[in-house]
Amino acid sequence: MEINVKGQRVVVAGGSKGIGRSIALAFAEAGAAVSICARGAAALEATRAELAAFGGIAHAASCDLSLEADIAAYIPAAAAALGGIDVLVNNATGYGMSDDEAGWEQSLTVDLMAAVRASRVALPILERSDYASIINIASGSGLNPSVRTPAYGAAKAAVIHYTRTQAATLIGRGIRVNCVAPGSIEFPGGLWEKRKTEAPAVYNAALAACPAGRMGHPEEVANLVVFLASPLASWITAQIISVNGGQGLPR
Repeated sequence: MEINVKGQRVVVAGGSKGIGRSIALAFAEAGAAVSICARGAAALEATRAELAAFGGIAHAASCDLSLEADIAAYIPAAAAALGGIDVLVNNATGYGMSDDEAGWEQSLTVDLMAAVRASRVALPILERSDYASIINIASGSGLNPSVRTPAYGAAKAAVIHYTRTQAATLIGRGIRVNCVAPGSIEFPGGLWEKRKTEAPAVYNAALAACPAGRMGHPEEVANLVVFLASPLASWITAQIISVNGGQGLPR
């Protein structure tokens, strides 16, 4: 069974590194036109070049997803470059880990409000699509109490709640909305690679909670996201799906 998204126009907000990069590449490989945004110019251009190698439209633009004005400018620019938008993937995270004003502001502004704002701006464009879909990327931290990262966990829990509200609101307009909640995903330059060297006790505890004996790969998240945007998932909306290899199951 082939997942076919050829001809779809996909925006990945927060798409230059890690999970977002893998999502963008998976869509491009499956035949979609893709636009990505992030703050870092070097990573953006590197990922854009990777996307272009698949032969389709590959658009990238600098955007600070903590700023409403940047989002308001980026989404229409992406739509113009792609010829419309069929899929919006809200992947941004501010990694607001500290339990202080800065941590809470970073998490709520980027993890939650970037999704709210991007969805709001994209809505009239998505309404013109025959297979419109919004996919929000949350986290396993949003499904359970998060003692180490209360701000991040609370923001991701809000994304999960917002997904269901979006789905209920937009189903009558032909727009499906789902949420993917990754477990611990390790990749070069990512959070868990850093913790492996900087906080090995935290890393080892998370690894011990993974029954498979390893953390996940970004591509394993991307595969699900592409499926959810495809016609194979046409009857799926309002769902929160974990990609965690059974992380946290009793051992």
